[in-house]
Amino acid sequence: MNIVLSRDSQARMMEDTVANAEKHLGQFCSLLAAYTRKTARLRDKADQLVGQLIGFASAEPPELRAAVRSFAEALAQVQDYRQAEVERLETKVVNPLKLYGAQIKQTRAEIKKLKHAQKNEIKQLQKLEKLRQKSPSDRQMIAETSVQRASADASRTTRQLEDTVGAFQRQKLKDLQKIFSDFVTIEMVFHAKAVEVYSSAFQTLENYRLERDLQDFTAKMQGVYGHHTARPLADSNPSPPVPRPPASRVSAWVGGVSPTEWGRGAAGPPGRL
Repeated sequence: MNIVLSRDSQARMMEDTVANAEKHLGQFCSLLAAYTRKTARLRDKADQLVGQLIGFASAEPPELRAAVRSFAEALAQVQDYRQAEVERLETKVVNPLKLYGAQIKQTRAEIKKLKHAQKNEIKQLQKLEKLRQKSPSDRQMIAETSVQRASADASRTTRQLEDTVGAFQRQKLKDLQKIFSDFVTIEMVFHAKAVEVYSSAFQTLENYRLERDLQDFTAKMQGVYGHHTARPLADSNPSPPVPRPPASRVSAWVGGVSPTEWGRGAAGPPGRL
């Protein structure tokens, strides 16, 4: 009976291990999927801001027009990086967590088999005990044989399940290490690229020559055009940023991710990772 109780404790521990994984991995998956969707929505709002900046710049003095358009181009470039971030998060973080649903379901089924074998063993032991309380007979010998079979079956099932749950736990730890490492890498790459672009944009805005625009404005207000002539830019209609799918199209799990988009690196077109 002590062996039976020991197996029961093992089964409960295995069940708790799987239940804990199901709870926390499910929450990680849900939260990181929401994180990815919100990142995509932030990208969409930034794209709208780019369009607004370009429209605003077209009616402003030359110096401010050039500075704002340069800022808009930088902001659009950052959103290209953010698009790559969204795709990479789906592929490397959200999708692997989603796959754990099926694996947990399979492990639960294995635990259920063990519990069934344990119940059968206990049932046969109880049956044997009742026969012993009556009188020795062939029926008792048959019952003892049934107990031995049930015990052997429970032992075999326990060993198999130990291997299954042990492998599950090992794979879970390994996967979580990779998933979280990928998450950190994705975020570091995005923010490093964004800081680089924003630093250049900041310098451009810092170098904005406000006085020259004020001189143009004052000259126009006073009607003195020989003093200083306004300086139109050669390119007054910059190309709009490359359109991207809206955040509503970014799936919580798998949403047509293009992993190659992230890996273009320096060889890709401007504004892409």
